[in-house]
Amino acid sequence: MNMPFYVSPEQVMKDRADYARKGIARGRSLVALECSAGVLIVADNGSRTLSKISEIYDRVAFAAVGKYNEFQMLRVAGVRHADLKGYSYSREDVSAKELANAYAQTLGQVFTHEMKPYEVELLVAEVGRSGDDHAEMYHLFYDGVVIDERRYAVLGGQTEQITEALESQYADNMELGDALKLGARVLGADGASLGAEQLEVALLERARPRRAFRRIKGDELNTLLG
Repeated sequence: MNMPFYVSPEQVMKDRADYARKGIARGRSLVALECSAGVLIVADNGSRTLSKISEIYDRVAFAAVGKYNEFQMLRVAGVRHADLKGYSYSREDVSAKELANAYAQTLGQVFTHEMKPYEVELLVAEVGRSGDDHAEMYHLFYDGVVIDERRYAVLGGQTEQITEALESQYADNMELGDALKLGARVLGADGASLGAEQLEVALLERARPRRAFRRIKGDELNTLLG
């Protein structure tokens, strides 16, 4: 009689975590920065059709790195969840914190019970309506762990290197143009900033009355980077 093959739970969890981390590290990075205008999200993304950054609800944005089909499925689920809650109750009841908790449950369930974990990192951000309201940024990992980020967040790729650069160069209440230039600089290699054609940029703009999310592209992007 053959003995069943045994692997300890600790080894299974370690192997899944290593697999997910390697998959995410192969992708390009993304940064989110609090600035005077709101929350600026800058991604290294040369594609004009496949987006890493999108709107979830009125004042809530979603950004992700990793495997595109997996985070796209999570994005669609988040939009449906927010729409249903906003329609059933009130639009003000939809929040980044509540969406982050829902994503954390899904990611944790998949990591624990499925053969292959999701190779994704997510960011759910929300901006308030006045300058006194601090922005909220929730960084979610492949295993469902959530970190409440302050000032800036870094996802995927060369995380440690980019975080070190932001620690020394980031300043509170930066102007939009300065924050964008900083994001392009830390995402670039060897100190060279990424150009407009390599960037996907969006802003959760605090001053907008209802839907805060807007993309920055074309002439506006070139002007801000100039």
